[in-house]
Amino acid sequence: MTEHRSPDARFRTSLLEENEGPAINPTDNRTMGEIIAARFSRRGFLKGSLAVSAIAATVSPLAMIAADDARAAEGSAFKFDELQAGIDDKHHVAPGYDADVLLRWGDPLFADSPEFDPTKQSAQAQAKQFGYNNDYVGYIAIDGSAEHGLLVVNHEYTNPHLMFPGIVSIVEKDGKKKAEVAPLSKEQVDVEMAAHGGTIVEIRKEGGKWQVVRDGKLNRRITSTTEMALSGPVAGHDRVKTNADPSGTKVFGTFNNCAGGVTPWGTYVMAEENIHGYFSGELPEDHKEAANYKRLGIPEGAYEWGAHYDRFNLAKEPNEPNRFGWVVEVDVNDPTSTPRKRTAMGRFKHEGAESIVAKDGRVVFYLGDDERFDYVYKFVTKGAFNANDHAANKDLLDDGTLHVAKFAEDGTVDWLPIVFGQGPLTAENGFAGQADVLIETRRAADLLGATKMDRPEDIQPNGVNGKVYVMLTNNSKRKADQVDAANPRAENAFGHIIEITETDGDFTATKGKWEVLLKCGDPSVADVGATFSTATTANGWFGMPDNCAVDSAGRLWVATDGQGPKATGRTDGLWAVDTEGAARATSKLFFRVPIGAEMCGPLFAPDDQTAFVAVQHPGDGGEDWDGFGRPSYYEDPSTRWPDFKPDMPVRPSVVAITRQGGGKIAV
Repeated sequence: MTEHRSPDARFRTSLLEENEGPAINPTDNRTMGEIIAARFSRRGFLKGSLAVSAIAATVSPLAMIAADDARAAEGSAFKFDELQAGIDDKHHVAPGYDADVLLRWGDPLFADSPEFDPTKQSAQAQAKQFGYNNDYVGYIAIDGSAEHGLLVVNHEYTNPHLMFPGIVSIVEKDGKKKAEVAPLSKEQVDVEMAAHGGTIVEIRKEGGKWQVVRDGKLNRRITSTTEMALSGPVAGHDRVKTNADPSGTKVFGTFNNCAGGVTPWGTYVMAEENIHGYFSGELPEDHKEAANYKRLGIPEGAYEWGAHYDRFNLAKEPNEPNRFGWVVEVDVNDPTSTPRKRTAMGRFKHEGAESIVAKDGRVVFYLGDDERFDYVYKFVTKGAFNANDHAANKDLLDDGTLHVAKFAEDGTVDWLPIVFGQGPLTAENGFAGQADVLIETRRAADLLGATKMDRPEDIQPNGVNGKVYVMLTNNSKRKADQVDAANPRAENAFGHIIEITETDGDFTATKGKWEVLLKCGDPSVADVGATFSTATTANGWFGMPDNCAVDSAGRLWVATDGQGPKATGRTDGLWAVDTEGAARATSKLFFRVPIGAEMCGPLFAPDDQTAFVAVQHPGDGGEDWDGFGRPSYYEDPSTRWPDFKPDMPVRPSVVAITRQGGGKIAV
C-alpha cells in the first residue's frame, strides 16, 4: 500500500522547492557565483559596504551609468500603466488591456469530445480534452496569418489533490492542519497520464477575440501513451532497449514537458524536464545504470505510475528512464505523424528549446538544465535551414553538435563541444561512443568543466539585438562559505538574468561575452543586492525569473515561478524588462496570476497584438496566504479560478491578453 503523504511531499506544491531535489552535481566545477565574484573583484568594482559593492559588482557597468544619468519612465521601451503587485484569488492585467481565458483544463478539443465533468473523469475523455498544468505556449501561423494559427501547449505535470474529489483528508498535526492524500487508483493514474503531454489546437481571432476551432483538422492531443520514435545517435542502442521495445527505437509517450519551442520550419518541440519523479522501484544490484540515474535523481517515486505499469518500475524495466529526458519534435501539419525524440540534442532536465537561424543558415537551439548547479547548453545543427523546402528540414535535429557553457572571470563564455573522442569524452572515462555521451550528457558536461549555474530555465535568443537571455531562477542551497562581496546571499532565493553576446553576432560561435543583466529581488532591501534601475517601482521588481519571451520588437518579457506570500509578498506574473539605453534594467509589472499559480508561457502573436500566457497550478498551497490560511485541495481550494463556480475545481488555463480597442501591446 502506498504511504499517505501530504500534497507538499508528493506533488511539489511549494513553488520555491519545485526543483529543489537533492544536490546531484558531484563535481568541483566552479559555480557562477564564484566566477561573478572573481571577475568583478579583479576588475576593482568592489567598493564600500557589502550590500553596495554587491550591487555594483553584479549589474552591468552600462546599466549603472544609465541609472545615474537618466531613469525617467519615458525612457522605457514599454508604454503601459503598470499593474499593482499583490495577492488574491484572481488574475489581473494592466489598465487598458483585457485578459480572456482561452483554454481551460478539460475543455473539449474535438467535435466528438465530451464536455468536462470533474466528477466523472476518465482517461478516454481526458485524451480528447485540454490537458493539465499548461506550461510552454507556441504559435504556428496558418497561411502566414497572425490571427489564425495553431496554438501548441505543453502539459507539464498533475496535481491530484486539486484534480480529483474525495482523495484528501485534513488532519491535525502539531497544532496545524495538514492534508493527507490517499493512493490513486489505476483509473486516476490513467487520467493523470492522459493529462500530461501536449495540445495542438487551431485558434482564430474574430471580432478582436480569440476562439478555439473545436473541429480543426489539425487538432491533436499528445499524451504519456502516444507512440514516439527515438531518432539520432541513441536510436537502437542497447541502453534504450526494453522488454516492450527490443529494437530500442519505439517509446510510448512524453511527460513533464516544461518549456519548449517552435522551429523555424514550423514544427513543435517539447522539452522533457523532471522525468525522475515518474520512476520508482530499485535497480538490480550493481546495475550499470546506477551512477547514470543517480546523476539525474532517479528514482524519486513522486508519482504512482510504477505501481500500475511495469515500465515505470526500475526493477522490471531498468532501461526505461534512458528513453526520457530528451527533446521531442512534432510535425503539426500531420496529426497522424509519429513524434520523434531527437537524441542528438542531449539528455537532461530540459527547460525549453528556443531557436534562431544563424548567419550561415544553421539553426541554433539554446537549452537549460533546470537543476541547482547544472548547466547551460546550445545545439547547432550540421545542416542549414531551407525556407523554401519543408522536407529538407525534416531531420535537421538528428545531426549537429551539442555544446555546454563555461563562463570565465574575464567576461567571456566558451561553448565546449560534447563530442565523443574529444577531451575527456573517451573510452577511458566510460564512453563507448556518442550515444553514451548523449545518454549521460550531465556527466559529459561535468568532465568538460562546465560552469555550475543556479537553475537554468528558459534561454531566449534575440534576433533584433543579437543577445541571448538566460533565466536563472534561484538556488537556495548555496552555502555560506560561498558568500562574498559580489555574491552576498548565502541562499540565492531570487535568481538572476545573464545576457550573452556571441562573437561577431554569430549564434554558432564557440566563444562569446557575458554580463549580468539583473540580479533579482527587492531592491529596497540593501542586503538582497538586487540591481533593478532606480526607475523600477515597488510593483516593478520581481524574483525567480523562469520563462521569458522576446517580442517582434526585440523587447524582453519575463515570467516568474516561486513568488508568493512568504517569498515576496506577491504572486507570480509577467514583467516587461528594458535591456537597452537609459532604461536598461527597468522592469514593469504587466500581468499577475491568482494565488498559488505559476506564470508560464509567455508568447506574443507575430503582430504583437496578443500575449498568450499560461497560468499553471492555480490554487496550489494556501496555508501561507492570510486570505485563506489552510491547505488547498479539490473540495476546499484557495481559489476557484477561472470559473468561480461551486461545482467546478480550480483549472489551469491559457489566457489571451489584448489591448482594448486593438493595437500592439505596450506601445
